[in-house]
Amino acid sequence: MEDKPITKHLPLTEATYYILLALVTPKHGYAVMQDAEEISQGTIRLAPGTLYGAFTTLENNELISMVGKEGRRKIYQITETGIRVLLGQIQRMEIMLQSAAKNFDLWQERTAEEESHD
Repeated sequence: MEDKPITKHLPLTEATYYILLALVTPKHGYAVMQDAEEISQGTIRLAPGTLYGAFTTLENNELISMVGKEGRRKIYQITETGIRVLLGQIQRMEIMLQSAAKNFDLWQERTAEEESHD
């Protein structure tokens, strides 16, 4: 299998991130909508149009694939490439959090210095 570069897919939108995260186990669209809302602690709600548009894009980019059907419902799952992209996004977010924590510490030090001069 050809190793496809993941950087062209990054950064992920918030909706795409939660869709890929939900599809670590196979599910149909409605279950993805429910999982995304739960995983995000209610900070994201996917509308059906958003979800199914994203499914089409993610499938075309080989980040997810249809793995079965339950009646009329299509079951999707993240692909190996999708997992690599998801891990790349998580790494980006870790860097962002580390930078924020470092800068927050510096900000607190600066604020404390300014208050001591008052």
